[in-house]
Amino acid sequence: MLLPTLASLVLTGGLLSACGSSSQPNAGAQGSAQASTDKNVHFLYNFATSSLDPHVDSSYVPLRAGITETLVRLDEDNLTVAPWLAESWDSEDGQHWTIDLRDDITFQNGKPMTGDSVKASLERALKENVAIQNALKIESIEAEGDKLEITTTQPFPEFASELVNPNTAIIDVSEPDIVNKPIGTGPFALDTFTPGSKLELSRYDGYWDGVSPLDSITFSFNEDANARSLALKSGQVDIVYRPEVESLDSLKAIAGMKVESTSTFRVHQMTMNMERDSMQDLNVRKAMDALIDRQGIVDTILLGYGEAAIGPFLPSLPFAPKYDNTASDAGSEAAVKHLEAAGYKLENGVMAKDGKPLALTLLTYSARADLPLIAQVFQSDAKQIGIDVEIRQIDTPEEYMASNRDWDLATYSNLTAPRGDAGYYLNATYHPKGALNFSGSEDPALTAIIDELNLTVAPEKRAKLAEQAANYVHDNVLNSFVLHPGTIVAYNGGKIKNWITTRSEYYMITNKLDVM
Repeated sequence: MLLPTLASLVLTGGLLSACGSSSQPNAGAQGSAQASTDKNVHFLYNFATSSLDPHVDSSYVPLRAGITETLVRLDEDNLTVAPWLAESWDSEDGQHWTIDLRDDITFQNGKPMTGDSVKASLERALKENVAIQNALKIESIEAEGDKLEITTTQPFPEFASELVNPNTAIIDVSEPDIVNKPIGTGPFALDTFTPGSKLELSRYDGYWDGVSPLDSITFSFNEDANARSLALKSGQVDIVYRPEVESLDSLKAIAGMKVESTSTFRVHQMTMNMERDSMQDLNVRKAMDALIDRQGIVDTILLGYGEAAIGPFLPSLPFAPKYDNTASDAGSEAAVKHLEAAGYKLENGVMAKDGKPLALTLLTYSARADLPLIAQVFQSDAKQIGIDVEIRQIDTPEEYMASNRDWDLATYSNLTAPRGDAGYYLNATYHPKGALNFSGSEDPALTAIIDELNLTVAPEKRAKLAEQAANYVHDNVLNSFVLHPGTIVAYNGGKIKNWITTRSEYYMITNKLDVM
């Protein structure tokens, strides 16, 4: 694998502007009075957002920052759904659901959370987010006291697990400015929001699950991994999500600094645009897959903080297939054989078919620092067999890929089992109505497997169907899977108490977080 040389990065004063000293949060009825001696934690995240509307924000910042909560949450140890704002839920037929809400919860404006307010919040999520409509399949919601009666459009045994989705967070929809100041039920209430830069939050003293020992939180954004690492080294921030991997040794050398890495439910993948002529040929897709030097990328770009991927699911998950050895179908020689089977020939250093060179457009984005490097490696390796790959940087991958079809491949990172189940990823990525079906995949055989999975209750049968679907994706190379990255978090261990690096990447700022 040829790893391109990276130009040295020149840091200007403005680069760390999102991580600068925080302004003092405003005191309000929903928070605690602030003082210069506040117990504050400054958290630096790798994705910026310009909207805090929890029903549409794809970066899930309101939940991650401790503003909002969902009816249920993922028990990451047992891969099961656990109560959160809902005490319990039940359905005899998988289509008619009863949800009992906790009766001791208030929003951060002091109003009680009731069945009616939860109904209004869910209905707004359905109205504002087509992906939530497709995921929840809700036909009607009725509220009485602290109880909801929900009917889905079809029997849907996994309905409760879909309520883990941060876009189903419960908010007071009567508030006037949900985009800039949502009012949720979490342990921290929003004081100020600077789009693309930071949030300032205060402890909510009426929090139902135990008041936070902290006074305030600063939740900042910076999409430059090197800048995030420098901000932690300089003491500007206390916790950094996904620091630059090249900086980890120097961070570990700092007294008191903690660096944690955990395997997650995430995969870095190469998304194939099935609407492009070249990508419609299975042999071309096999060639692209063969060109990916997975282990080399893990070793050189992630410095070992991850594992090579064959399919979308971590091998340790119960629904992950046991793939046969695929090493014999990897590398440039294998890629050339597949392209020859597709009618291409390598002549004078150019891979062409019917006199037309194979030229591809590859999308990538910098918010995940690994992805542009993976794109550069792929570009370099493709060039060795006469393929011209143009790399195009984009800002918001979901928006761009959903509305533009002028690309062939895209590096993309996706959570594949954030609900502890395979159904989320398979529905979102491969079902014709899937919110993340950027490849434009519409395969009746695969859709039938997913539809059957959606109607299946027994875990063993669900696991078999998930394996069947994952094997179908693998055999037909509907996407390629590069690696499962470890989630790396670095923080000031001399100050921070009770930080937990979660596998789902959902739960970050909690009421347990504290300082020494």
